Amino acid sequence: MFLSRYERMIARRYLLPGKGEGFIFLVAGISLSAVMLGVAALVIVMSVMNGFRAELFDKIVGLNGHAVIQGYGGQLRDWREIAAQARTTPGVTEATPLIEQPLFSSYNGRAEPVLLRGLAPADLLGNKEVRAGVTSGDLRSITPGSNRIAIGSRLAQALGADVGSQVSLISPQGQTTPFGTVPRIVSYTVGAIFEVGVYDYDKAYVLMPLADAQTLLMLGDSVGVIELRTTDADRVQQILAPVAQKIGRRAVLSDWRQLNSQLFEALEVERVAMFTVLSIIIVVAVFNILSSLIMLVRAKTRDIAILRTMGATRSGLLRIFVTVGTTIGVLGMLAGLMLGFVFLAFRQNVVVVVQMLTGQNLWDPQIRFLTELPSKPNPVEIIVIALMALVLSFLATLYPAFKAANTDPVQVLRYE
Repeated sequence: MFLSRYERMIARRYLLPGKGEGFIFLVAGISLSAVMLGVAALVIVMSVMNGFRAELFDKIVGLNGHAVIQGYGGQLRDWREIAAQARTTPGVTEATPLIEQPLFSSYNGRAEPVLLRGLAPADLLGNKEVRAGVTSGDLRSITPGSNRIAIGSRLAQALGADVGSQVSLISPQGQTTPFGTVPRIVSYTVGAIFEVGVYDYDKAYVLMPLADAQTLLMLGDSVGVIELRTTDADRVQQILAPVAQKIGRRAVLSDWRQLNSQLFEALEVERVAMFTVLSIIIVVAVFNILSSLIMLVRAKTRDIAILRTMGATRSGLLRIFVTVGTTIGVLGMLAGLMLGFVFLAFRQNVVVVVQMLTGQNLWDPQIRFLTELPSKPNPVEIIVIALMALVLSFLATLYPAFKAANTDPVQVLRYE
């Protein structure tokens, strides 16, 4: 839309407050602020939701892989053959045998449920999430026969344990006596403490060498799970279809969608619902633009009639008022993007300040899974939000613009 010189001058004049037009300017300012807040709210919420999903996905997949092969009864006796078959499948990058078993831990009279994971030393050191999250101790000290384990930071806090502490692991699979099965209790030295950022994992995970886990659980040479990683997590079902055929009924193959379906489906539903609800803010702002333009047209009726008598065309008046309303929407959209990005940059500081002012824990890791408020702006979504604000602002200008363009100068000047 190209404006002539006089059209730009008049549009600029209508955007600035004139004598006796303070109320119209106030309504236009409120409209701009409403667009700004609506765009900022959408950018912030969608970025946080995307960040939450991405962070949770990275943590879960980083520890559990894209899929797992689980043996019946918790044991895979021919795991070497199955792992070899999986590694030769196109698209499979890793096939890691491990043991995963819920147990109890005890230290200084405190007891906590734990999830034991037994891994080969190379796989333990090669896990990026665990290696990057070590807060104290050294993973390299956890070797077969060293009687050392690594525990999550929240578990260490709950037990009151530190590096060097002797933590007892209690397994129900113990010796059978005439009085029943006696639980097997073995003490291990804490060699490292890690924090991956997911509360449930940091609160429960205990990592040890695979050979030590087999000894503790009396599994012999068996493992419980083979963890698989692929080149594309979104195509995991297609990639692992040959693996499922090869293992047949010897084991069960489950991918990350099946293992965490309820969690990710709930996140997706919440994401769509939040986008829909927060879009209403922009719609309300657009109605404010509509009302401010209608008031402006009513206030400038005599000016419009004079412009018409001086040779202004209907299309020219249409462009002027469309420009005025769209400019309010553009300014509000740009201010909203800036506000949203500033909030996201200091989001954790904002959470801390609000918690200090209200005295409430707004981001409880026990409820939110993650220890910090995540963020991941999606450029495509941000463009969609900006375009939605612009399109709605443009549509809101059409009625008052056509109303101004259809003003009859003869009727107005006769009674004015």
